[in-house]
Amino acid sequence: MRAWASMDINQKIVSKLASLGFACDENQAELLGIYLNFLVEYNKNVNLTAITEENEIIVKHFADSLGALKDIPYGARHVDIGSGAGFPAVVLKIFRPDLDVTMVESNGKKVLFLEKLIEKLGLKGIRAVKLRAEEVARSNDREAFDSFTARAVTELNKLAEYGLPLIKTGGLMFAYKGKSEEELQNAQKAIKLLGGKVKENRVYTLENQSRSLIIIEKTGKTPDIYPRHNKKIISNPL
Repeated sequence: MRAWASMDINQKIVSKLASLGFACDENQAELLGIYLNFLVEYNKNVNLTAITEENEIIVKHFADSLGALKDIPYGARHVDIGSGAGFPAVVLKIFRPDLDVTMVESNGKKVLFLEKLIEKLGLKGIRAVKLRAEEVARSNDREAFDSFTARAVTELNKLAEYGLPLIKTGGLMFAYKGKSEEELQNAQKAIKLLGGKVKENRVYTLENQSRSLIIIEKTGKTPDIYPRHNKKIISNPL
């Protein structure tokens, strides 16, 4: 513990991510260090996360966000919904500057945090919008994105209805989950109906915490009637 406590935050980030299998250069570590400190300070006034200890942020937020790092196509137009405090979207952008990222968040206070975070980190090609996913899917951005992420948002059958209408045919949806077998089974009908198929359910552990990344490929157009109104998605999921 003394060795860990004596390291500066950037060194801690590099060391911890390396132990979990993720290479992190000095610039990435510096940005993540700024992110961590800004998150902890901002969280004192606005409830963004229950995780505020340095090591837990690095493992449960930063490392977990990197699960889809190598799977998102190069130069993708990427959308993340329910972005909250920026996980995984901002972390992915730090490691993948080639991505063009749109974060969709309905909570105005969280959108303001994301806007301030983007400015503080000096990131380009990433933005936060105060909308619901189904609103985006009813706009000119319907089936316009190459890839999609969501972390700790909702059950997979509901998430598929929010996400698949946003992705173009051939695109990929990445759902960050904990235990996922039953949830994945319950979502099979919805995924097929919405024009997708499960490509992989990648199960892994982060310091003894079970995680999974469900990867869904968009194989055909989503019927025009989807997504339904948000209340309908919640009360009567596919």
